[in-house]
Amino acid sequence: MAAPRALVQLTNLSLSFHSLWPPTPGLATAVAVLSAVYLLLYRLQAVKNHPNEPPIVPSWFPFVGPLLGMVGEGGRHVKSIGLRNRDKPIFTLPVPRSRIYVVTDPALAAAVQRASKALSFTPLVPDLTARVLGIDSHAVEVLRQNIDEPHGFLADMHDMLYTYLGPGEPLNALSLGAARELGRQITAHAAQLKAPETVNLLAWVQHFVTTGTAQYLYGPENPLAKHPELEQAFWDFDHGLGRLLLGIVPALTARAPYQYLSAGHHETGASTIVQRRVEIAHQHGLSNAATARSELSFLFAGIVNTATTTFWAVLQVFARPELLAAVRAELPAAVVEDPATGERRLSMDLLKGACPTLHAVFRECLRVGSDNYSTRLVKSDTMLAGQWHLKAGSIVQIAGGVIHADEGIWGANADAFDPTRFLKDGESNKASEGKVHPAAFRAFGGGKTLCPGRHFATHEILAFVAVIVLTFDLETADGAMRIPVPPQEDRVLPVHVLEPRTDVLSQK
Repeated sequence: MAAPRALVQLTNLSLSFHSLWPPTPGLATAVAVLSAVYLLLYRLQAVKNHPNEPPIVPSWFPFVGPLLGMVGEGGRHVKSIGLRNRDKPIFTLPVPRSRIYVVTDPALAAAVQRASKALSFTPLVPDLTARVLGIDSHAVEVLRQNIDEPHGFLADMHDMLYTYLGPGEPLNALSLGAARELGRQITAHAAQLKAPETVNLLAWVQHFVTTGTAQYLYGPENPLAKHPELEQAFWDFDHGLGRLLLGIVPALTARAPYQYLSAGHHETGASTIVQRRVEIAHQHGLSNAATARSELSFLFAGIVNTATTTFWAVLQVFARPELLAAVRAELPAAVVEDPATGERRLSMDLLKGACPTLHAVFRECLRVGSDNYSTRLVKSDTMLAGQWHLKAGSIVQIAGGVIHADEGIWGANADAFDPTRFLKDGESNKASEGKVHPAAFRAFGGGKTLCPGRHFATHEILAFVAVIVLTFDLETADGAMRIPVPPQEDRVLPVHVLEPRTDVLSQK
């Protein structure tokens, strides 16, 4: 009976379609109107605001297509548009009431960075901070004061961070403190292992970086130490960050950080840089609650990219026996022995110059994993590089993912993981030979928004990877010959280095 029943259903379905044809006058009119509106909108999106506006890439869904694509596909959407339009160093995506200008050429990216007065990220900060951290209206107004001018909250915080995180003694002290804390945690963990342990490699690395960062930045009374359940909450926050940026109301509590500040723990146990951050926040009139929420952004900056990049570097090294052998052959040159105690220690100073392969792995992990967008608001009508007219109120995005995947910049194997491109004697060494434009490496942004913590992050990641490589052996949990490297999850807004699409289970 199943076959006749299916036949009857199909027949009824065909009858329902026949009932729509020929269309009624009302239906035909509605279709005609909708078609006319669609064609009008499709043509309107291709109309330039200025003869020198960058070429427009139209969407099948006029004006809303780019936004729908970002919601559905994350960073992959704009990246795919950029890779399909490699002939365009900059192009325009029309969106409701505005424009998004996407820059895919390093020389133009440098021009955007130089035009910091007309093209600035700072005016976007207050609203983005309100969305992500849920700060109160008074704090938002504090952030808006003296935007892009001296003596504002953002300017004071920016100058302080560049002072503490630039090359010098404060950076050395912070880097040493971070390396010691992470090394202590790894050593303690290794000492208590009695048998091989199966771990989710990303979660394992994230745990040490999260707790270690909170410890050396905020001291032993830090919120994560007092409330361990906040560790998972932190990563839940991270994974929802893209939706927060799109404007979904955050359900975020700063109760534990607020208690930490109210108890004065930041005055005694926290690092100097955190004490200075809190001092600046209070000088500008931020409440303890708003200061606590703002500190979440600093914790985020100190943890997420460090943890994810460390994961990729460890995975890529252990997934390639020849690469693991090369790194392990270099690392002994960065280990020194205390003549008084005989204790062997990793030297941060020696690590900088003695381990070129490890440095190359680090940079290549950032190149293939950083699909970030350096975003600017066009504050006034601007002629970029004397050629491209950018309309005030629009957004400029330097598409790091497109630039990092450009075969014209990185070679025919741009889509492959190949650290030799950063080695002088490597096969793909365009980068090391100075043939790549300085603005083509976008992992730390550029110009006025160049990441102030890039030196610290580099030191911390290299040291942590070195300690893991010297302490553990990793193999797959199922005993496979080689550790697989999963693809990246690129269907998210690329607010930091991309995570793997699937878990990596390893034994150590």
